[in-house]
Amino acid sequence: MSMGFAIAVIRSGVFQALMIAAPILIVGVMVGLIISIFQATTSIQEQTLTFVPKIAAILFSVAFFGPWMVQSMVDFTLGLLEYIPEMVK
Repeated sequence: MSMGFAIAVIRSGVFQALMIAAPILIVGVMVGLIISIFQATTSIQEQTLTFVPKIAAILFSVAFFGPWMVQSMVDFTLGLLEYIPEMVK
């Protein structure tokens, strides 16, 4: 296995991890931003107000994006398994 091939496999793995995590992180950041703006405008500083909506939104996003995430991981894994003969060379 050449150095360039190894770097390409690692790069594609990191990119795949970022693409899978992106929808959940974006939903969490957006809900956190909305809750923070709401807390700043109303002067409510309740700690559970930040966690409960974020957890609910993230669980909803995992349920919504879960099938796509699993399919993407399966496709990536199958692609890696197809590269095994090239890795052995």
